[in-house]
Amino acid sequence: MDKIRVIINNNQKEVKIPTGLRMIVRRCCNAVLRLEEFKGSAEVSVTFVNNEQIKELNSKYRKKDMPTDVLSFPMGIEGKYDTDPNTGAKILGDVVISMEKAVEQANKYGHSLQKEVGYLTAHAVLHLLGYDHEAGGMEKVRMREKEELVMLQLGFSGNTSYYLK
Repeated sequence: MDKIRVIINNNQKEVKIPTGLRMIVRRCCNAVLRLEEFKGSAEVSVTFVNNEQIKELNSKYRKKDMPTDVLSFPMGIEGKYDTDPNTGAKILGDVVISMEKAVEQANKYGHSLQKEVGYLTAHAVLHLLGYDHEAGGMEKVRMREKEELVMLQLGFSGNTSYYLK
């Protein structure tokens, strides 16, 4: 892996973004790409939104009229990605995180907002790389194991309280 560019936007006002959260998101993206032995430079966009905004996206793109915690919009198909003409980086796609849902889930699972956003970021970046847990089975288990490995690399203790999506 060469260089990774993580573009972070905050498009919500409901949840104050804690100091250091953007660094956790960047470190998480890097950890997933290292774990997956990603070759070359990469670019990922991460946007923080509220429940209303993510509900609109979930309804439009997944036909589910409800807020969710995180959405991924991959730009690649089977490892082939568009390239940023200015940097030569592979554009992996967009991650959208509901900060309201992240707070709700952090409280539900009894851990920090930082840990929850880190987990959601790892989960979403794995989706950008082609992982899919929707069908269940071993793919779901492999994806969950990778999420846990990334969380441990970032210094968050292992935790089985996350529900398997």
